[in-house]
Amino acid sequence: MHDTGPASTPAPADRGDTAADTGEAIEQRGEIGKHARRFGLPIATCLVMGNIIGGGIFRLPHDVASYGTISLVAFGVLTLGAIALALVFGRLAQRDPRTGGPYVYAREAFGDFAGFLAAWSYWITSWVSNAALAVGAVGYLNLLIDLDGHWWTMCLAALLIQWLPGLANLAGTRYVGAVQLVATVLKFAPLLLVAVGGLFFFDADNLGPFQTDPDASPVGAVSAAAALLLFSYLGVESAAVSAGEVRDPRRNVGRATILGVLGAAFVYLLGTLAVFGTVPHERLVDSEAPFSDAVNAMFGGTWGGSLVAVAAVVSILGALNGWTLLSAQAPFAAAKDGLFPTVFLKKQRGVPTAGVVITVILASLLTIYNYASGGGKGDAEVFTLLVTVTTFMATVPYLLATAAQIYYLLSGQGERVNRSRLVRDSVISAIACAFSLWLVGGAGYAAVYQGVVFLFIGVVVYAVMSGRKKRAESAQQG
Repeated sequence: MHDTGPASTPAPADRGDTAADTGEAIEQRGEIGKHARRFGLPIATCLVMGNIIGGGIFRLPHDVASYGTISLVAFGVLTLGAIALALVFGRLAQRDPRTGGPYVYAREAFGDFAGFLAAWSYWITSWVSNAALAVGAVGYLNLLIDLDGHWWTMCLAALLIQWLPGLANLAGTRYVGAVQLVATVLKFAPLLLVAVGGLFFFDADNLGPFQTDPDASPVGAVSAAAALLLFSYLGVESAAVSAGEVRDPRRNVGRATILGVLGAAFVYLLGTLAVFGTVPHERLVDSEAPFSDAVNAMFGGTWGGSLVAVAAVVSILGALNGWTLLSAQAPFAAAKDGLFPTVFLKKQRGVPTAGVVITVILASLLTIYNYASGGGKGDAEVFTLLVTVTTFMATVPYLLATAAQIYYLLSGQGERVNRSRLVRDSVISAIACAFSLWLVGGAGYAAVYQGVVFLFIGVVVYAVMSGRKKRAESAQQG
């Protein structure tokens, strides 16, 4: 391991993976009380599932229908990659169950700079994605409540959708967990209705061709479909990032991550297959609401659109609830090590409140810019590029975390590697690393270009924070 001082061999008070990560120690600090609760396995699993499955699932069957049913193969490949990444996070959390997830793993393995890049990129990903989720929810909300098409009414609706989960987070982890559980149940009820109920109305004639372009190679078709689906599993790290708020994290983080990924994969695959089998292929290619069309085909009438709109809004609110918490956790962990401003250290009721407020404010400003600059509809091209950039940014902590696991496996550190599982862990880490690199490629050239600019801005921020940290340490020594 590098000679990185505290990053490599932190003192017990800095590590936080002994007494600092036990429920007793947190209770002594006054962080567990009426409004703060540590997440058990069910809530942690809901956090992972809720963050992976946002509003995008309601368009996924339409997005991949143009490639044929071969897109289901792409789903399967991506699921294997996501499971491998989940296993890596579970193994890393067993070694170091502190809040921060990828930040903690990267800093412990490679030092302050790698840890900062993980926290910085994850933070940018979270608050820009929150703005995108809110704007997406407004589209579904407009089907239920006529917002008159005025940009300011739609903007206000988007801001309200952002601040409701923010207020739930400020109320404490007890309410974050409750909202996440309720949102997950309400979200999955209509999705499972289509996924399971659709099998009883399944008609193989609706599936269409296995591959719509006969001239394309099967590998090329799978890759093309995967490019649209690659981002469906972002959020797999959710339990690891909030490990400090999870009860018995060494055991439950890995379990919650695996269960959450498997649950999301079940809904994705079965739901897409059910829509493929209930909506004729030629209609599905042009459908803007495939789950609505599936419900209408199954039960008749036109009430499917309203049902799916409600489910989509609930789904996005649940995702925002979880992502708002995660957006404050990585900066909180970095601030404890002097790599983020100390304002991110403010924590009440088990939640980094300052980080939540700052994140929601930044997402709100971006939302206002999106609507105001687009004359009512938002600058779709700019906003889409920003969202794609954040997806690229999310791959940075993924790669750093899997690289940390590979580093431990190859460096011969016996205390960090279970030798009986060496071969299995090595294969899983290689698959997870390939999956992360595939995510980078799927983001596209423009997103990678813009994402690198964000990373370079982070380098300047790191220089400032690292310089201040060094000066403070020198002053203490003097």
